[in-house]
Order: sequence, then C-alpha cells, then structure tokens
Amino acid sequence: MTAIDPVAGFDRQSPPDPTLIDACVHCGFCLATCPSYRILGTETDSPRGRIYLMDAINNGEAPLAAVANHFDTCLGCLACVTKCPSGVQYDKLISATRAQVQRNYPRAPVARLFRQFIFQTLPYPNRLRPLLLPLWLYQRLGLAALERRVGGLTRLLPKPLAAMYAMLPPLSAASFRDTYPTVIPAQGKRRGRVGVILGCVQRLFLPEVNDATIAVLSANGFDVVVPPQQGCCGALPHHQGEEAQAQALARRMIDCFAAAAVDNVLINASGCGHTLKEYHHLLAQDPDYGDRARHFVAKVDDVQVFLATKGLVTPLHPLSDRPLTLVYQDACHMIHGQKIRLEPRQLLRQIPQVQLREPVDAALCCGSAGVYNIFQPEVAAELGRQKVRNLLNTRPDVIVSANVGCSVQLKRHLQDQGSRVRVYHPMQLLERSIRGQPLPLGEV
Repeated sequence: MTAIDPVAGFDRQSPPDPTLIDACVHCGFCLATCPSYRILGTETDSPRGRIYLMDAINNGEAPLAAVANHFDTCLGCLACVTKCPSGVQYDKLISATRAQVQRNYPRAPVARLFRQFIFQTLPYPNRLRPLLLPLWLYQRLGLAALERRVGGLTRLLPKPLAAMYAMLPPLSAASFRDTYPTVIPAQGKRRGRVGVILGCVQRLFLPEVNDATIAVLSANGFDVVVPPQQGCCGALPHHQGEEAQAQALARRMIDCFAAAAVDNVLINASGCGHTLKEYHHLLAQDPDYGDRARHFVAKVDDVQVFLATKGLVTPLHPLSDRPLTLVYQDACHMIHGQKIRLEPRQLLRQIPQVQLREPVDAALCCGSAGVYNIFQPEVAAELGRQKVRNLLNTRPDVIVSANVGCSVQLKRHLQDQGSRVRVYHPMQLLERSIRGQPLPLGEV
C-alpha cells in the first residue's frame, strides 16, 4: 500500500509507541474479554484489531480519518490488559491514540460542538449546576415520571442528548450546594489526617456518597480535610483524549492539596482514582509539576483500600433484621486499572448478617466508561442490560458499586427492567451500619 501523507495520520507528539505495539503477538486472548468486540463482533473493534490499526497509521499505511471510529468504540475498560498473557500495555497505547485522535481527527461540526459542550460542563460543577436547575424542577413537578411512562421527550431528542437525559438520576437540594467545612474533626481517638476528593459529577448527582465517606472516616478516627477550591480530577477528559484539559485539571488538584497537610488523599470513585494515580505519567513532561505529581500520587489511595488497611474501629450494626444479600459490581478502573478486588469485599463482610454473592461476567464493563454511554449509547445500553441481568440473577437485596458512572448506569437499566433493587456505594452501607440505620429494601 502506498504511504499516505503524514498529516493524515498521527503527529509527532507522543504517538503510540512502536515498541509497545510490537509486544502484541495477536494471540486473540483479549477478544473474549473486550466488551466492544462482544457487542459489535468486528476485529477492528477489538484490542488486537486496534493495535493493528495503530501500527498501520504509524507506518503511513492507513489514514487516521478512515479508522478513528474504531478507537472511539473502545470503552477503555482495560479488561484486555488484565487478560493479556504477553503483558501488552494497551492502556498506554489507547491513551496515546485517543490524544492523537482528539488533535488530528476532523469530527463533524455537530459532533465537535457536542463534545465541547460535554467537556466544558461536566467537569465543572459551578457550570453544570445552573443547567441542572430546570431539570430538578422538572423532576419535582412529576413531569419526569410522566415522561418515562409515555416516552415522548426522548424520542424527540438526538441520540446523544437522549442518552444524557436517560442517565440523569433523581436530583436533590444537596446537588446545588457544597456545605462541607474545610476540616471535619475525628471522632474518638485521632488516627490521622486525610483529604477527600469530592469529584465533579458525583458531588452533583450522588452527593450522599461524599457525605457517607466523610462520616465513615471521621467515625473511624480521621480528621477529614475538604479543600473548598477543588474541582474535577481530570478523569472525564483524560479518558477521551482531551490531554491539555486533563493536565490543567491535574495541576489544579495538586495545587489544591499542596497546603492541606494531609497524610493521604482519598477518593471514593474508581474512575477518578485510576486517573489520580496516573498524574505522574500525565504530567511527566511538565518541568514544574513532574516531581510534585509523583509526590501527590504517593499519597493517593482508594478509600476502601485505606480503610481495609487501617482497620475499622467503630462498631458496625446489622442493616436488616434478616440476613442481607449483597452483590458487588466491580468497576473496570478498580479491578483492571487499579487491581483492587479484595478490599471492598473485606469491608462489606464486616457488616453483621451480610451475605456477599458474585455475578457471572463480573469483569465485563457495565457500559458507563466515563461518558462512553453518551457518545456510544447503543453499545453502552446493551452492556448495561447484560450487566444488570447478571447482577439480578444473584437475587440480591442490594447492589453495591464504588463508581459514580457505574451507579448511574446501573440505576438506569434497573429502572428499565422494572427492578426495585437499589444501588449503594460501600461507604453508604458502612455509614448506615455505624449509625444502626436499616436499609429501605425494595423502595425506590
């Protein structure tokens, strides 16, 4: 094939590393674990196929514009990284490729504007809140429930906007304010001083998760620092190749905690946690922040791992007057990205009268993948349906998820399947157990 004009391919700014590409022996072990391949069934929508395409673009044998959609269909779940017997670092390859796609792929004007809207609103709570206010009123007036019954509004919207609307959870007054003191003191014997990252989408859509996280840490003897100026960690843009924006948000987060004087920086959302632990790679070429990023990363920990390691010191009470069946949903950036599996289960098993069950296909992505369920709604919806069916097949009283995107995705598809099973974050269950507050089983 004749070599193409390099302008039509990758630029010279950190293209996918040929050495990492050559590590792939094309064995195909990744295919069975890849959610996009499972749904679409095409080789070019698998990790192995995408690595072929990266190599072809690097060698000038394929134009980026002709194959960019196959990189867009990747959820970035990293299941292939876990499965690969050759140790192929697909995570680094797809991260480099997505940044190239963002810089060099000429998207259609409408798609480009929609992406700009997403990345200039979702990571910024103060921008998103005014847009959510009319939707909150819409819910409060009962119009959202009426619309779900008749399905009128979503039929009129473009697919990406319809997908956004479908993901919208019930909003509350807490979604429109951040009321935390800068420091919440430890209860009982003081064991340390930790910082907590509130997130961007989570503080608006699931503020109760942050409330529970702070309460559990305080009850277990930790002063909790919540810097008021903190923003998005950069995970949303980073996972979609918006490299410059992700770097800017990472610098801001590092600056935000620089004066906090904390022993650890804790996060309760797995997608955010994975990106926070990658700051030293994200800012590796930054002469001012490279060392600071490494120092920051050394303090970052998932709150579940932190508590499982430090140990719970406050008594836990049953959440029901009968044995409670839980099923834990492994978020991809927890199990594949951070290699965290045991600690969440260890914490949950400490709650009295809890029975923990495991679903089939536990490592398969739920389809959320940051904003994938907005940009690729059909694939995401099918994955969401499969995930919810597998979880419900364990006959749980409660589904437990430690990632805001997964929780929102699961709630949407539970509702679509007519299930009344609720989704909780592990910190919510621990906080209720500490207070001795039973769960409202079967209520929505």
